[in-house]
Amino acid sequence: MKGVVLAGGLGSRLLPLTKVTNKHLLPVYDKPMIYYPIQTLVNAGITEVMLVTGGNSAGDFLKLLGNGRDFGLKHLSYTYQQGEGGIADALRLAERGIGC
Repeated sequence: MKGVVLAGGLGSRLLPLTKVTNKHLLPVYDKPMIYYPIQTLVNAGITEVMLVTGGNSAGDFLKLLGNGRDFGLKHLSYTYQQGEGGIADALRLAERGIGC
C-alpha cells in the first residue's frame, strides 16, 4: 500500500513564520510538522510514501527526510507542484508518480 502526503501551500496565515520556510517544516512540540503525517502512515503499515510539495523550500524536505529510512519507510519519493494548483493538481501529480 502507498501513501501520499501533501505539503504545499503558501502558509499565508502563518506569516511571518512562513516567509522563509514551508509551514510543514515548522516545529510542532518537539519535531517538524511533516513528521506527524508520515509517522501516522508508517503506524498504519504504509511502507511507500510520495510527498508533494512546491515553492522555495522543496529541497529542504529532501534534506530533512532523505530517503525515509529513518521512519521505517521502504521508499519515500518526491514530486514538485508548480504554482498554486491546489489539492486536485497535487493528487494528479501523485497519481502519475506512484503509477495508479
